[in-house]
Amino acid sequence: MAGPSLSVKRYFPVLDWGRGYNGETLTGDLVAAVIVTIMLIPQSLAYALLAGLPPEAGLYASIAPIVLYALFGTSRALAVGPVAVVSLMTAAAIGKVAEPGSSDYIIAALTLALMSGALLVAMGLFRLGFVANFLSHPVIAGFITASGILIAASQLKHILGVDAHGHTLPVILGSLVSDLGAINWLTVLIGISATAFLFWVRGGLKPLLVRIGILDRLAGHLARTGPVFAVAVTTLAAWWYDLGEAGVKLVGDVPRGLPPLTQPSFSPDLWLALAGPAVLISIIGFVESVSVAQTLAAKRRQRIDPDQELIGLGMANIGAGFTGGYPVTGGFARSVVNFDAGAQTPAAGAFTAIGLAAASLTITPLIAFLPQATLAATIIVAVLSLVNFSIFRDAWTYSKADFVAVTATVAVTLIVGVEAGVTAGVLLSVLIHLYKTSKPHMAVIGQVPGTEHYRNVLRHEVITDPHVLQLRVDESLYFANARYLEDRIYAMVADHPELEHVVLACPAVNAIDMSALESLEAINARLEALGVKFHLTEVKGPVMDRLKRSHFLDDLTGQVFLSQHQAMRTLGGAQQGARAAE
Repeated sequence: MAGPSLSVKRYFPVLDWGRGYNGETLTGDLVAAVIVTIMLIPQSLAYALLAGLPPEAGLYASIAPIVLYALFGTSRALAVGPVAVVSLMTAAAIGKVAEPGSSDYIIAALTLALMSGALLVAMGLFRLGFVANFLSHPVIAGFITASGILIAASQLKHILGVDAHGHTLPVILGSLVSDLGAINWLTVLIGISATAFLFWVRGGLKPLLVRIGILDRLAGHLARTGPVFAVAVTTLAAWWYDLGEAGVKLVGDVPRGLPPLTQPSFSPDLWLALAGPAVLISIIGFVESVSVAQTLAAKRRQRIDPDQELIGLGMANIGAGFTGGYPVTGGFARSVVNFDAGAQTPAAGAFTAIGLAAASLTITPLIAFLPQATLAATIIVAVLSLVNFSIFRDAWTYSKADFVAVTATVAVTLIVGVEAGVTAGVLLSVLIHLYKTSKPHMAVIGQVPGTEHYRNVLRHEVITDPHVLQLRVDESLYFANARYLEDRIYAMVADHPELEHVVLACPAVNAIDMSALESLEAINARLEALGVKFHLTEVKGPVMDRLKRSHFLDDLTGQVFLSQHQAMRTLGGAQQGARAAE
């Protein structure tokens, strides 16, 4: 019996990896699922509160989306669910169209998940994964650093037990300062204790467990359950001492049951209001997810399909929109845990969903006594690992332009907001790229003695011919730099009236658009009027194919040479013969 066709397998990767599923694979997936489930329960609750949603929304967003990704995704280890940055962006987006805590707010979150999912699926079907390339690494690093600071600052209100608000750093800090008189010291004790414990767990618990004889790998897994221990202890304390009556804010009643079927809004006004945030959340989430997936796949010599990843993440988000969740993506920390725990296939995610479904049916009544300060501590410890101030130093050392992009992204994100921050970073990166490529590096070159190599006359001892200008351009030629090329060549010719040939070396030219073509035609005509021939060398095949479609090669006064050395042997020999005849 014939197996599924390649086209079907492309859209349903489960048909590929599922055929070789066996007992050993099942064991690895089950172990990983248990560990990730334990880790994901407090994270899901915490990130839902960060998004301004009821805590159960975090659990709901971690069940159906994981199953759908397991069916459509290509990564064997990616763990999909709520993440800190996307939760923050969700709160910032829907906070502008609905009041937090209202039914409209929840519907807006469902709608945002559906919009993000539909956009990701469409991008995957049309193979538009390259769009994410417009987010440069410095911009992403700056945005995540600023988001980590914003998230940590936003959680201080839960640590202090005050009613602060805001989505920008100045507003958050101002609100905290104005409410300092209302601090609940029991909440502060719980929050600081939980934060200190979780920081210690990250680096201190594993070595302690190893010292008492526990195997290294098992100790690592146990260390990752630290948040669950903090949740259990503080929940028990809040119940035993009735801390809710003492002013400690608790999570409150969480409905018991499986994710409900929910109906996002199809209001044109709401879709229009959320269109921009949906695009940003989709692209940011995809970049974060695919970078993690590629890193983990490379460790096992596997590969992922970025376009199919778009479809997998899109289906996960659509599922979240119809099952009470909000936008999700692949999380870095939980994916690494999933990988290290031995997950072999996306089925590990499906088993994780089963574990979370069981938790939502059994333990949710206990969550009512969980202090919000504990969840805030969980978020703070998780997101501070995202903060990377070394990016400023690295960018300043390597590229001042990238430093400007990083600094602008961080500053705008902190002062104006997350959407404005990432938008500013992208626009600034594009503008910097246009500026840099509008003035490409151009070098006068000469022959390295005894070789067929030609290098920059300012960097090497080379042989040149006063009658031949050899010029190399190290950039593709397009509308932004076409005029610059003209001006440089005209200036050099004006400074060297003895010139008889101009040779433009094009080893780095990958494209020539119509504006640049017109400039080359203008250069050719002007040099011809001056009695100077214009030549090209080392033109790449695709570029030559386009030039052949125009009249440029027919009108060219000189020749197109295969190499710079061939050009100089031909032109240099012709020059010597002409001078000897004279």
